[in-house]
Amino acid sequence: MTYVVIARYRTQEGAQDTVLALLDTMAAASRREPGNLAYRVHQGTEDPRAVVLYEEYASEADFTAHCATGHFREIVLGKVVPLLESRDVLRCAPRPEVGA
Repeated sequence: MTYVVIARYRTQEGAQDTVLALLDTMAAASRREPGNLAYRVHQGTEDPRAVVLYEEYASEADFTAHCATGHFREIVLGKVVPLLESRDVLRCAPRPEVGA
């Protein structure tokens, strides 16, 4: 069973290009972490200030370790969050398959 995190951001006006560049750097660093299975950055097609992150980890502990990394603290907490109008993080675990 994997552990999925969906983060929805809305950037401050005019900050989306800066945020996206920072998140590209974050994604590259995160993909190298043990237990990281995916880290994808998406931008809204109708609203360019809307950003969605899809993150998948082998376990919840791997996500917890991700949040303790220097690159998470420096890039996300230190540089991205101050440029956001809103931030929502949804943590998900897969439901068991029917008939499994």
